[in-house]
Amino acid sequence: MVLRLKFLNDTERVAQVKPEDTIGYIKRTYFSGQEHQVRLIYQGQLLRDDAQTLASLNLADNCVLHCHISQHATPQVPAGARAADQVHVALNVGSLMVPLFVLMLSVLWYFQIQYRQFFTAPATASLVGITIFFSFVAFGVYRR
Repeated sequence: MVLRLKFLNDTERVAQVKPEDTIGYIKRTYFSGQEHQVRLIYQGQLLRDDAQTLASLNLADNCVLHCHISQHATPQVPAGARAADQVHVALNVGSLMVPLFVLMLSVLWYFQIQYRQFFTAPATASLVGITIFFSFVAFGVYRR
């Protein structure tokens, strides 16, 4: 069985394989020393599991496997790992504080303008002071 390995620069390489060969075998054979840097893609799906056979992926003769060779080694994922376990999202709560604070100040200013009778002079002065202080802090942080 023949596979065409197509690279990002539109060059192609022909691979002679058997249906019982695995993704890991292709990486070891045709990308010796770069196994951890190679990503193989078939029909838009990243082939992550090195233990999968070509027959289980329904690869036909003369089909194209797209190859991406990264500059950095990618960690190997165990065959039994779930996709949810592989996702590591860094949520920066600090970046949400500025928009949240702007929203709170906007709501307070809206209420101060619409319901002026409920705001005393010290409350209005405090709102002005907090708004000015927040403006200096926000511009100081985002000026960098």
